[in-house]
Amino acid sequence: MVGRVLVKNGIVKKEKDIFELIGFEELSDSDVSEVRADCENRLNDFLEKRGDAAFSHRTKSSGYISGSIRYKILTRARRRCELCGISADDKALEVDHIVPRNKGGIDDESNLQALCYSCNAMKRDTDSTDFRGWNEEYNYREEDCIFCNLDRELIAENELAYAFRDKFPVTDLHTLVVPKRHVADYFDLHQPELNAINLLLSEIRETLMIEDSTITGLNEGTNVGESSGQTVFHCHVHLIPRRDGDTESPRGGVRGVISNKQSYDE
Repeated sequence: MVGRVLVKNGIVKKEKDIFELIGFEELSDSDVSEVRADCENRLNDFLEKRGDAAFSHRTKSSGYISGSIRYKILTRARRRCELCGISADDKALEVDHIVPRNKGGIDDESNLQALCYSCNAMKRDTDSTDFRGWNEEYNYREEDCIFCNLDRELIAENELAYAFRDKFPVTDLHTLVVPKRHVADYFDLHQPELNAINLLLSEIRETLMIEDSTITGLNEGTNVGESSGQTVFHCHVHLIPRRDGDTESPRGGVRGVISNKQSYDE
């Protein structure tokens, strides 16, 4: 907002995402020092007059997110804004609540994302979407769904997803990761659910590789629709450990869902 006001009043110009003071190149070193000193004095005067009220616009999103969680979120995003994709080299990244705190959002990793300061500022915490309905939607279950009424031992769980061993494993330690909300199609998952599932997949993979040294690879995927082979219509992601020699020819991997297409050799 400050940048827009300064541009409108002809004080700065914007080149790409950088604001430049108009006429700055014509200033001498002493002029630059004088301008900086004047800016600092005016800022200090403003802060003295306003006190804590100067930052009152941030109180709705106040709260502590640990440095370790911030690190995980920024690392997961690979130093890019998860909305517009800009690199952290071009814009500073911030950790944002997907569902704002003041609309019931939680501090769980599945509800956090890395946004550049521009996307975060535009998103703010005043979205008109009724997130209360979204929170209720996450609690939706179906009475006759075996994954909504699970009677198996969980091996991992977070706010929006859980994991358990497949009842009919393709290989030893074959694992399913499932959203808690009843939803049939992977492509109908909300972003926090995708985050939650990916977190569990990464955690389970790390545990498997430590606990079983015979694992040399993994297949990960999901079936969407009856034609693909889906039989339980509650979305679930398979994580299947692979070991050298567990099949005669693994080349082609998941292409084997249609057996005569697995091999793509001439």
